[in-house]
Amino acid sequence: MTIKSATSRPSYPQVVLQRGRDKNIRARHPWVFSGAIASVKGEPALGETVEVRSEHGDLLGMGAWSPQSQIQVRLWAVGRATIDRAFFAEKIQAALQQRQSLGISARNTAYRVLNAESDSLPGVVVDKFGDWLIMQALTAGAEHWKHVIAELLMEQLACKGVYERSDVEIRKKEGLSTTTGLLLGEMPPAFIDILEEGRHYRVDVLNGHKTGFYLDQRDNRTAVEHYAQGRTVLNCFSYTGGFSIAALKGGAIKAINIDASQPALDLAAQAAQLNGFNPEQMDNIQGDVFQLLRQYRDEGRQFDLIILDPPKFAENKSQIEKAARGYKDINLLGFRLLKPNGLLFTFSCSGLMDSNLFQKIVADAAVDAGCDAQIIRKLDQASDHPTRLAFPEGYYLKGLICQK
Repeated sequence: MTIKSATSRPSYPQVVLQRGRDKNIRARHPWVFSGAIASVKGEPALGETVEVRSEHGDLLGMGAWSPQSQIQVRLWAVGRATIDRAFFAEKIQAALQQRQSLGISARNTAYRVLNAESDSLPGVVVDKFGDWLIMQALTAGAEHWKHVIAELLMEQLACKGVYERSDVEIRKKEGLSTTTGLLLGEMPPAFIDILEEGRHYRVDVLNGHKTGFYLDQRDNRTAVEHYAQGRTVLNCFSYTGGFSIAALKGGAIKAINIDASQPALDLAAQAAQLNGFNPEQMDNIQGDVFQLLRQYRDEGRQFDLIILDPPKFAENKSQIEKAARGYKDINLLGFRLLKPNGLLFTFSCSGLMDSNLFQKIVADAAVDAGCDAQIIRKLDQASDHPTRLAFPEGYYLKGLICQK
C-alpha cells in the first residue's frame, strides 16, 4: 500500500484548452467556455475541482466543473491551489476584511458578505441581514461547496443561521434544480428589521426579491437622501420603498411608491412607521408603472424628483433591442413628468446594457421630451458589491442623476 506524504498534492481531473484559447485565463478572467476546451482528462463530477491547462500542459488555474453549462469551468484560483476548507476560509476572511476596511459592516446591519466572482468565489452570493445570512449557490461549484462555506461563515461571523435562497432559474443552466431552506443554525424569521446608514427597513428574507432587499442600491439611496430636501418624490418600481424612505429622511415633503406587488408596498408602509414618519407623507399605489405614468402625463401631474429603478429588461443579448425600447419609453415619461430643475434618478440593472448605450438612450428620451437635461452625477453599485478588474461582467448596476 502506498502512503501519501503530508506534502503530496491531491490529484485533479484536467481540462485542456484548445490552441490560443488561454489568453483570457492568463489575464485572470475566471470563465472557461465550452468552445475553448480541447479535451478532458478524467471523469470529473458536477462541481468537482479540475485543473485547467494550456495545450502545452501549463497549469493555468483550478476551477469547478459544470458540463451542462456554456461556462464549463469557473476558476477558484489562478495557478496551483488546493481547493479545500482552508482555501474557502481564507477567501471568506479576505471578503470580510474588505467590508470592514470600508466601514460598511460598522455602519450597517445588512450588507453583502460575498459577491461571487468579484470575491473570487464564483456563484457564491451571501447577504447579511441582522443575525442571519442569506446565501445563493448559483453554480455547480457553489452547490458542491455550499455546506462547507455555510459552516465557515458561521465560524467567522456572529450570526444565528444560514438560509439558502437558490430559487433562481440560472441554476437550471448548471444542471441544478432551484432550492430553498435552512443550511445551518436557526431558521430566520419571515421579516428582519435592518439599519442602513441610519435608515430602518423591514426585509422579507424568505420570499422577497433575490435575498430580500436590493443592498446594491445603498449608496444611491443615500444620494437620494442628499437631494430630497423639500421635494415631492415619485418612486417607480419601488419594491419595499427603499428610495422613498431615504427621500423622507432627507426632508422630502411627500413620497409616492408605485409597484406591482402589494406585499412589497405593505413593507414600505411598515418601514415608514419604523422611521417615525407620518403616514400621510407616503402614498403606496399598486399598479403597472408604464400605465400609471401615462395617466399622470395625461393629467398634467409633475414631480420634483423621480426615481426609475425597473427590473432587468435584458436577460440575454437577443433582448438588448427590446430592453432599449423599454428604457427609452420609461425615461421619456420620466422627463415629461419632471418639473423644471427637477431631478431624475434613472437606473439599469441589466449587466448586458452597456453604460454608454444606456446614457444614449436616456439622452434620446430627453430630446424627445423636449428638454435639455444635464447629467449631474453617475451612479453604480455599492462598494460591498465590488467589480473585480479582470471580471468586468461583475459591473451591472448603472445610474444617472439628470437635472431638467
